[in-house]
Amino acid sequence: MAGIGAVLIDIDGVLTVSWKALPGAVEAMDRLRAADVPLALVTNTTSRTRAEIARRLAGEGFAVDADDILTAPAVTAAYLRAHHPGARCLLLSSGEVADDLEGVEIWPGSGAEAGRDGPDVVVLGGAGEEFDYPALNAVFGYLRRGARLVAMHRNLYWRTAGGLDLDTGAFLLGLERAAGVEAVVTGKPAAEFFAAALAHLGVPASAALMVGDDIESDVLAAQRCGITGVLVRTGKYLPQTHRAAHGTPDHVLDSFADLPDLPGLLGR
Repeated sequence: MAGIGAVLIDIDGVLTVSWKALPGAVEAMDRLRAADVPLALVTNTTSRTRAEIARRLAGEGFAVDADDILTAPAVTAAYLRAHHPGARCLLLSSGEVADDLEGVEIWPGSGAEAGRDGPDVVVLGGAGEEFDYPALNAVFGYLRRGARLVAMHRNLYWRTAGGLDLDTGAFLLGLERAAGVEAVVTGKPAAEFFAAALAHLGVPASAALMVGDDIESDVLAAQRCGITGVLVRTGKYLPQTHRAAHGTPDHVLDSFADLPDLPGLLGR
């Protein structure tokens, strides 16, 4: 833990579940703030903009603002601007995140209305009711006709107040297999996502720590980038997933509330 100078924190399942603060999470963040530890909240959440996320978290008592938050849509926008400038992009996502897709041309057509004059790129955000058969079948057709596929994440499921719900990864796997394509993934676990977070904080990987409830996408992906990984047993954490993982976290804690007491983090 020597030399840790910044902390990356997943939101859903670590700080909150269904946007309600987990026990001790607000107090733990306050302790990190009091110790002047630089923080970035890094999330694959695709249903809300950075500003909306900041408002929800502030309403739960977290001392954060939009500048502290890095979302998959924001990183996706940067990727599209760099690699597909001017492309017509079909966005299939639950929630309205257009404000975080600055500089991206959102293609308005869908399904039969679009005919063969379809999008250049299909962009998948978070799954929801929008991921119905007509929408997915239309995407399949666009991919078969040459559209590129970009996904904000590969998460198979996420935890809500009612339990685990399917997420985009479950549909993405089927689309890739059926259309014979491979998506570019821009959110976690993509190395580019973690690189963007480190650049945002101005620290090297060796000086950063990542806290998450998803052992593969949050923790082990960060460790492959040289970041210290901390797995918490909240949110989507499952013992069987932990045992079957493709690696070992650097640290495992019961919850984010225990993070400030991790030896060496706050200089102790």
